[in-house]
Amino acid sequence: MGFIIIDKIKNNNKKIMIFTEGTILKPKHKNILSRICVTKYVPIANAIDTIKKWQETGYEIIYITSLKGRKAMKMAQHLDDIGFVGSMVAYRQKYQDYATLIKEELPDILIEDNCKSIGGESNMCYNQLSDEVKGRIKHIVVEEFLGIDDVKLY
Repeated sequence: MGFIIIDKIKNNNKKIMIFTEGTILKPKHKNILSRICVTKYVPIANAIDTIKKWQETGYEIIYITSLKGRKAMKMAQHLDDIGFVGSMVAYRQKYQDYATLIKEELPDILIEDNCKSIGGESNMCYNQLSDEVKGRIKHIVVEEFLGIDDVKLY
């Protein structure tokens, strides 16, 4: 697994893993260029404040991105620059799948969007997990590009 540390402070409380693109970030404009350039992504609604509140209540925040290598590093920097808090950004290395990333961190909660623009449920991270791992994670799905403002963790 590849990961970029964005805050050295980690706690031993519950972990929330949040997918970035489509779940908490969206392209600033609808043109194709803004989808390619990571720094053109903007927070969806009150995602920054929502995540800060979760962290303040003791949750460790881990982001997961579809980007790889240098682009993942740019995503981590961008998240930090625009005010997101958390401990790390996880990304797939060559030949890795999302299930590997999730199993390595084993979050208590996985939040992701419904992947509507890329084909729907079959492309969601959760659906790549074994039944045993699924049984250990609370899965929360939000509508793509509508944000996490209404998410209830429990």
